[in-house]
This record gives sequence, C-alpha cells and structure tokens, in this order.
Amino acid sequence: MRNGGQLLVESLVALGASKGFGVPGESYLAVLDALHDTQGRLDFVLCRNEGGAAFMAAAWGKLTGQPGLCFVTRGPGVTNASIGIHTAMQDSAPMLCLVGQIGTDMRGREAFQEIDYRAVFGTMAKWAVEIDDVDRIPEILSRAWITATTGRPGPVVVALPEDMLTSLSDAAPLSGPARIAEPAPEAGALREALAMLAGARRPAILLGGCNWTADGKAALKAFAEASDIPVVAALRYQDMFDNHSPCYAGDLGLGLAAGVRKTMAEADVVLALNTRFGEISTEGYTLFQVPQPRQKIIHVHGSDREIGKIYIPTLGIPAGPNAFAAALTPVKGDWADWRARARSDYEATFALPPQPSPVDMGLVTAHLREVLPEDVILTNGAGNFTVWPNKFFKFGPKARLLAPQSGAMGYGLPAAVAAKVACPERTVVCFAGDGDFQMNCQELGTAMQAGAQPIVLILNNGTYGTIRAHQERHYPARVSGTDLQNPDFTMLAKSYGFHAEKVGRTEDFPAAFARALASRTGAVLDLNISPEALTPRQTLSQMRDAALAAKAKS
Repeated sequence: MRNGGQLLVESLVALGASKGFGVPGESYLAVLDALHDTQGRLDFVLCRNEGGAAFMAAAWGKLTGQPGLCFVTRGPGVTNASIGIHTAMQDSAPMLCLVGQIGTDMRGREAFQEIDYRAVFGTMAKWAVEIDDVDRIPEILSRAWITATTGRPGPVVVALPEDMLTSLSDAAPLSGPARIAEPAPEAGALREALAMLAGARRPAILLGGCNWTADGKAALKAFAEASDIPVVAALRYQDMFDNHSPCYAGDLGLGLAAGVRKTMAEADVVLALNTRFGEISTEGYTLFQVPQPRQKIIHVHGSDREIGKIYIPTLGIPAGPNAFAAALTPVKGDWADWRARARSDYEATFALPPQPSPVDMGLVTAHLREVLPEDVILTNGAGNFTVWPNKFFKFGPKARLLAPQSGAMGYGLPAAVAAKVACPERTVVCFAGDGDFQMNCQELGTAMQAGAQPIVLILNNGTYGTIRAHQERHYPARVSGTDLQNPDFTMLAKSYGFHAEKVGRTEDFPAAFARALASRTGAVLDLNISPEALTPRQTLSQMRDAALAAKAKS
C-alpha cells in the first residue's frame, strides 16, 4: 500500500521524468514528501514564483520534447502559473501542471482557494482533469503524459485533491511510458505532395513546431538542399533548420523582413510542415488569403485538428514531421534562381547600419555569432530587444532558441535556468529587456540554488520599448506609463552570486562577455542601450536599404 502522493511520484519516475519545477504548497504535501525519496532520480527544482516555475516547465518541454513538470498549489499558485500554461499551449510544448486541490468533500462551497480547473483551464490547456479516485492516478497520469506529447503537443493540467494524495491505494504505479509511433504519411498522399512540388515554379517550405528530432531535421535539410527549395521558419522556430544552409531564407516573425514576405507571397506551392499558421507567421492572416489561399498549400501536421483549421489546404496530410521528412525524396525543377534570391534577401538583413546607442547591438550580435559555441542555447522573453537573437543570430544544427510564441514577457530568464538544469554543460545566453527581466528576476535565486546559472544580457533602455513605440505612433507627444526607473541590476545579480558588470560602450563588450563566459557562477551584463535603438518603426527592409545606400555612397 502507498498513498496517492507516492503513487503519483513513482509513476512519474517510471515515465522518465527527472526534474520538476515548482513552489511548495500545503495542498500537495504528500507529493513533496514522496519527492524526498526520489532525489537524484526525480528532483524538485525550487522556484521563487509559480509563473517562473511554469515558464521553466514550458521551456523544458520545448527543449527536450518530454513534458516539463510544474508543481504548484491551488488557487493563487496555479493562477500565477497560468502564464506558463498559456505559453506552452501556443508553443505546442509538452507540459504537465500538477496542482494541489481542496479535498473532494469541500467541492462546490467556494472553499479556501477553490477553483474549478476544468472551467478555468479548459480552453487554455490541451486537457484539464481532476482526480477523484486514488486508484486511478496511474491511469490518468499515463493519459495526461500521452496527451501532452502526441498530436499537437501541449500542456495538461492535473488537479490533485488533498484527500486523493493522502488516501492509501494498492494500485501499482506505472512501469514505463507507452511507446506511440509517430504517424507516417499515406503513400498516395506523399506521392501527390511530391508531384505538386515538382510541378511548381516557385516552391517554398514553411516549418514550425518544437517536436522535431535531430534525424527529422537532418532529413528535411537533405531534402530541401537536394531539391533546391527555400525554407522559411514560423515565428521563433528558426532553430529547427540550419540557418547556414543555402536553402534557409529567414523567418516569418516579428519585424518581418521584406524579402521573407516576398518569398512567401510569391510562392505558388507551399509545403507547410508542422506549423499551426499562427497570427504573427501569417501577418495577421493576410499573407495567405482566408479561407482559400491563392498559393497551393500542402499542410502536414501530426494533429488532424490543425489541418484546415484556418486555411483550406490543397492537400492535407496527417503525419508527424519527422516521419514525413524521412519519407521525402528529392524533386527537381527550374527554380534555382528563385531559391538563390530568397537566400540573398535573407543574407542582406545582416547588413545593418550603426545603431544610435552607446552599446550597438548590431555589433554585439555579430561578435556573439563569432564566439558562441555551436550548441549554444539562446532564450528571450518579449520586447523590441528580441529582434537581436531572433533576426541577427544564425542557428546551426546544434543551436537552440527558447522563445515564446505567446509573446510573454518574463519567459527568457526562467527558460535559461531550465536550459541549464537540462544541459548544465552547454552555454546558455538569455536576452532580456530591462522591463522583461524584472518580470522574473527573482528566479536568479532559483538559478543560484540549483547551480544552473546562465549568462544574462540585459538590454537596458529605461522603457517598455515596444509599447512606447506604439504609443508614440498612435498618441504622439502623450507619453504615459512606459518610462522605467530601474534598480542597479549588477548589485542585484551579485547578491544572487552572479558575476555582474555594466557595459557602457560597444568596445567594452567583447572583454566583458569573455569574463561572463569564464564565470562559473553565471553572469549578468547590464548593457547601456539608447531608447532610440531599433524600434518596430524601423523595419528590417528599411535597415537593409539604409545599409546598402551607405555602402554605395562610401
């Protein structure tokens, strides 16, 4: 016999869970007690806020492909965690949020911190469930794990009533995860897709999603290069394809480059692989006509619920991205100039004019491209500053980007901590605006306690830059609520045991970053950025045109 808390934790270990992120609560004391016996197998990473814990779990799922575990208490705990649940859903990242709940005998009375989790998270998570029989913990946990990882991956919320965790059961814990094969494309549909691509004049591949394997990515790269087809990534999935490949043509993200838009707009056949056609990646659903696109769309996705959800495809294929990529055979056509132009437009975005800032992030990012290891992990939250890791870094086949499709501020630092927990030997660099950093800066304490200290670059311009830019556009000369008065970030970081420096000029950055790389306790570099540096009013095409004009003039 074992109690529900032990049954849950032993089942999680059997499923392959090794880390969980959370904030303790009295509603799941039995789970915390059971975790005492799994140290070294399933460790509890103690966080400072449930929002940070949920971001860490979401980032873990995106990085590893296994569900990130978030342990939180009822009511205020899980509502704090809701930001990470929403982010995991929009990222299609596998995650389990395990929530303490009031006892079953208290339901419906608006008991202390009572929430109806099915009602609150029914539209935010992939599945929300409450356990009402201790013997069913293994059954429901197995279903939650499978739901989180298959089809379109996403978050599952599992409510754990206190009496379910303390009640005794003779049910056996899970013995291991189910092995579920990724769906492969039907042979006739695959032939039709290849024939459509071969008959195109301007084919393109649009890819997204985070549940790729190394073999799947390599197979897609081999197909694209052998077929000479340009590849464009959906918002913040540019790390899913080797950016150094001659076929890579940029991403459909914020600050959309004119050349990338032109590639997608002029393509006549688009292989949309593992993407859900989000708002940003379709320019507010205008890049492709709703519901019947002008382009022929071949939509391939592991979940049939995503196919035809917005756009009516010419051909829809329910298949996992890795199985589909492995089944592809090269096609040939007369479009070499088309692919070359798409690549040239992408390369042109790196020709940046000098930035009007004491620390020029164009030059900083160029330096990072030279010195960072090939398996670096970059993270970011939300704000103007994200253009630097998202647009001006080239992700090789081993590099990763953890960035939220939801546009959630505060994601970058928790994601970087989770990455260091998962991969302590790898270099992890977090890009954060000063406002973005302060959403979860307390998680430096989590990093210190877990021995998982990343490098954090704070782009400090004293303002909520994105909102300020929109404000000045729509309400000129009426600035309100966007100026920030910041603490001394270096003193804050040092109090958490990090190496910390202020970087006032561009020429000071290389030496400061070298010291950051050498630090064994992580580092925080406070970069002096002018509020005028790179705002949404400066599109990448405008920046490219300015750079080319300056070059011609010289």
